[in-house]
Amino acid sequence: MKYGLNLAETGAYDFLSLGALVHRLDPGLIPFRKANHCDIHVSGGEFNVAANLADCFRLNTGVATAMVDYPIGDLIAERVRAMGVKPIYKRFKHDGVHGPNMAAVYSDRGQGVRAPVVFYNRCNEAAAQLKPGDFDWSAIFGSGVRWFHSGGIFAALSPTTAELIVEAMQAAKAAGAVTSFDLNYRAKLWNISGGHERAVAVLDRIVRNVDVLVGNEEDLQLGLGIPGPEVAAKSKLDPSAFIGMIDKVTAKHPQVKVVATTLREVHSTNRHSWGAVAWINGKTCIAPTCELDVLDRVGGGDGFASGLIYGLLKGLPEEEAVKLGWAHGALLTTFPGDTTMATLDQVVAFAKGGSARIQR
Repeated sequence: MKYGLNLAETGAYDFLSLGALVHRLDPGLIPFRKANHCDIHVSGGEFNVAANLADCFRLNTGVATAMVDYPIGDLIAERVRAMGVKPIYKRFKHDGVHGPNMAAVYSDRGQGVRAPVVFYNRCNEAAAQLKPGDFDWSAIFGSGVRWFHSGGIFAALSPTTAELIVEAMQAAKAAGAVTSFDLNYRAKLWNISGGHERAVAVLDRIVRNVDVLVGNEEDLQLGLGIPGPEVAAKSKLDPSAFIGMIDKVTAKHPQVKVVATTLREVHSTNRHSWGAVAWINGKTCIAPTCELDVLDRVGGGDGFASGLIYGLLKGLPEEEAVKLGWAHGALLTTFPGDTTMATLDQVVAFAKGGSARIQR
């Protein structure tokens, strides 16, 4: 028992996530209305964490998700393999016209005073059709899973995805896995999926089975239906408002042992101040603040979660685990795409105060 968590020493999976895979179309600096080409990034909040832990941190990871048998599905599956993540797919047939589809995200990067713009096409998404009974959790967790993870975006996709997360979380807890959940509260998704009241009710049922929560004070308020903190934050980098929420979170969900989030002050699209904070079994850890020259901001939060989870799985001191998450999230913003291109050596060096001096 460490950090209040029952961490298994071994398992077929160090980390397993449940969520939706998407492909992000990225025209770079060009707004979509003027674009004539784009890069394709494979993403998904839950997958991103599994991919980062496999590729950078060299852990054995998997993702349980939907896969459609058509060329876009083939493209996405190839990227999953390339990141070293073991897939557990519920497969769907495409009818050649309507789908079901792998969701598309459209996102330019912005520049300077021009903010990034993100919009979606999740129409007839295969992942939204996932439901309880689609995965054999007894067999999956029977092979040994040290850590299980899901998130609020997947929960909001449909009534059945929320029930699937509850089913999976309960199976994970019964099998002795540590469980984590990224609240990722997205009002647009919940507004078409039953509204705020349903979101609070659904997320409450999920979080009852969760050991580790990722989310800022707004996620905690909106997702868990908890009143705001009495202490107002002086800036986006001030952790006091987040820290002021912890007692309310643990009063409602006393089994939660870790709550963590990034801190980000956006000066321009390409210049951010970056920090992180975590409450770990009664201990508050605050990462340093650094200035980021951002290439692509998408995935930074998942990068933080990955490094933190790696540190906890390794049993590192709390401050070191938080710094690894902070460092990996910072590095991830220097790469195109949603998943990591960093090495563990780079993450460790930056966490220890490394610089951008040329490496020869």
